[in-house]
Amino acid sequence: MSSRQRGSALLTTSRRALLERRIRWIVAATIAYNIVEAVIALTAGRIASSTALVAFGLDSVVEVLSAAAVAWQFASPEPHHRERTAMRLIAFSFFGLAAFVAVDAVRTLIGAAQPDHSPVGIALAAVSLVVMPLLSWYERRTGHELGSASAVADSKQTLMCSFLSAVLLVGLLLNGALGWSWADPVAALVIAGFALREGAEAWRGDACHAREHDSPTP
Repeated sequence: MSSRQRGSALLTTSRRALLERRIRWIVAATIAYNIVEAVIALTAGRIASSTALVAFGLDSVVEVLSAAAVAWQFASPEPHHRERTAMRLIAFSFFGLAAFVAVDAVRTLIGAAQPDHSPVGIALAAVSLVVMPLLSWYERRTGHELGSASAVADSKQTLMCSFLSAVLLVGLLLNGALGWSWADPVAALVIAGFALREGAEAWRGDACHAREHDSPTP
């Protein structure tokens, strides 16, 4: 191997190490933000009997689990060996969220509880609508450069949180301003639908990864 080829290989290795380190930092920031977000959303949701806020808080918990799965993957010297497990954890976390939120939303729609106005929830949704797209874009870009399916899947989950922030904000505003109590559980059902779709995509990504891993090299 020539000195130029060795330099190119060294640069590639150095770049990969930099990208993996960046992923770890992004994941740490995502976990920290989502822990705060989950505590505020779940507390405010229980106080206001808001299914949408509780669903949003649970989504934050799922995002923490998803980011933790990616952090666990990249804590290994060979993170690609943990890719499939990380993808399955992300998929199952989405499915669990969708099931729980759907049941709770239906209970609210049939009159089990009437959500109250929540200024704290509105403020939280507005802040998340700004923060989460930035984190998602940075992780997705890094994940594509690194060729990591789990990092890209986790970035999609973070981006989903920004969509859910918008859905939550609309639901809370309609409930607070117009007294449309049905808007809150409907917003929660939209969140459940998003979670189900993202879980299916993560599962398909795991299947694709498994086929690539199991296929014989030519």
